[in-house]
Amino acid sequence: MFSMIEPARRFAKLSLLSGAGLLAAGLSLLPAPASAAGKVNVLYAGSLVNLMEHGVGPAFDKASGDTFQGYAGGSSGLANQIKGKLRQGDVFVSASPKVNDSLMGAANGDWVSWYITFAQSPLVIGYNASSKFAADLKTKPWYEVLQEPGIRIGRTDPKLDPKGALTVTLMQQAETFYKSPGLSEKIIGAPDNPAQVLPEETLVGRLQSGQLDVGFFYSTETADAKIPAITLPADVTLKAVYTVTILHNAPNADGADKFVAFLLGSDGQRVMKEHGLGVQKLTLTGDANGVPKDVQALLNQAK
Repeated sequence: MFSMIEPARRFAKLSLLSGAGLLAAGLSLLPAPASAAGKVNVLYAGSLVNLMEHGVGPAFDKASGDTFQGYAGGSSGLANQIKGKLRQGDVFVSASPKVNDSLMGAANGDWVSWYITFAQSPLVIGYNASSKFAADLKTKPWYEVLQEPGIRIGRTDPKLDPKGALTVTLMQQAETFYKSPGLSEKIIGAPDNPAQVLPEETLVGRLQSGQLDVGFFYSTETADAKIPAITLPADVTLKAVYTVTILHNAPNADGADKFVAFLLGSDGQRVMKEHGLGVQKLTLTGDANGVPKDVQALLNQAK
């Protein structure tokens, strides 16, 4: 006798197989809408992992009753995932205003209509204190040590992360500042040199574990992780400029509003300072009418 149960079973089996096939193929599935269970999905620059996961996130949970859910990555890479609808979020924290600009306007999907600049952090060279090159870094010019045979250098992808792009620009400027043509090529090779380029969210851990001798970081990362660092001359130093915005059609817009207000308010700024981030005057770019009222109030206070 024909039974409706068998077709249903076959359909369920096919569905499971299809899902397994997607995962096996390495395809990324969108996360569940963040509005469930009061979760606020924050996509943020990988240089802020410790700040977000051990500072701002827990403090926000305690103060708001909502739940911070973070995902770290290179700012440019995250923006590409947002535009490609590969990753969904409520809040986007970037390390470069230019990345936000790439999400604004109809041609870019109108993902962002405004953003607020709230902090900065200069680029430095961090090193492992146990590295055999540590002594030289304390006594010799950094650009000479970074050319020594066998030194393991880490940096991020200039195509996916503003820090990687700043690193390449810094090295180009160093050639002029130190009057040393070809210095950049000698130290970092090609911009996408696979021997050096690593995911931003893993760079600190690789240095601390001894997989790297030196790396290019923002000062907030080295200060937060207590990594010894070399500060570069003002004529060479470049900075991360951190911004925050609420993404268009955020699944949890109310939670996103609360998170941004907390981040930019006195409690959030206190946590950022504790983690070595250079807090600066709040500056708005874009459509002020799209900014939530409580966040707008913080902007007014900063004037």
